[in-house]
Amino acid sequence: MSQASVIVVGNEKGGAGKSTIAIHTTVALLHAGAKVAVLDLDLRQQTTGHFFANRAKWLEANEAVAPMPIEHPVSSDGAALAKASDEEALARFQDAFDVSSQGADFVLIDTPGADTAISRAAHGLADLIVTPMNDSFVDFDMLGVVDPVTLELTRHSLYSETVWNSRKARAAKDRKMIDWVVLRNRLAPTEARNRKRLDERVQALARKVGFRVGPGLRDRVIYRELFPFGLTIADLSPQIRPVAMSLQHVAARQELRVLLGALGIQGLDGEQLAAE
Repeated sequence: MSQASVIVVGNEKGGAGKSTIAIHTTVALLHAGAKVAVLDLDLRQQTTGHFFANRAKWLEANEAVAPMPIEHPVSSDGAALAKASDEEALARFQDAFDVSSQGADFVLIDTPGADTAISRAAHGLADLIVTPMNDSFVDFDMLGVVDPVTLELTRHSLYSETVWNSRKARAAKDRKMIDWVVLRNRLAPTEARNRKRLDERVQALARKVGFRVGPGLRDRVIYRELFPFGLTIADLSPQIRPVAMSLQHVAARQELRVLLGALGIQGLDGEQLAAE
């Protein structure tokens, strides 16, 4: 079995920033000296796959050097595999995972915003599950349900059940508990009372189902600006600078350091990599 640490970025809601988190975590780990394999299980959208394809093309065109992940796509035709049977999709995923994890320090898996057989299988392989959520009750609904009158937490939602089942199965099989971190992603100024209400419900659910809460990435222009080039804030240097630099970029870089710390990973800007 692979000794690589498996990081799964997932939830069952689109638009929460899963691919953004997956991309930035991967590139930060690469710059920290880790060998990282990437699997994009969003077979139709393939946002993470497109990002690293853009990265390879931009680096070649500009005669620049930056680290690249290990890639072994689940299928050369993701849209076709998305229509295939669960058995075929699972077999393709397992093959890609086995090949990708050979020689890797980390395997990072980006999952779709839907409940699929291969997404559930990926969750079961995880050492760490990272769930980004936008800072609103709309996104919280995929984790927990609140009473519409009192706003008190009443129960966990289907995605929390998926993670719970994955953790129970992993503990029974390997006697190992999957770590789970929920990232408050794309934080934006909101009315203070609503923010306090949401904070209280997130913390209550964290105690109930056992996840940690960490800061994600804000909705910064620089993240969107760099995506077409296949670059992140961690790549910018005197040699790689496709956009003008500003103090906001320094803040974004620090934000990425804090995110890695929340995931239990240290090592950016040439520091020694260590995973808890």
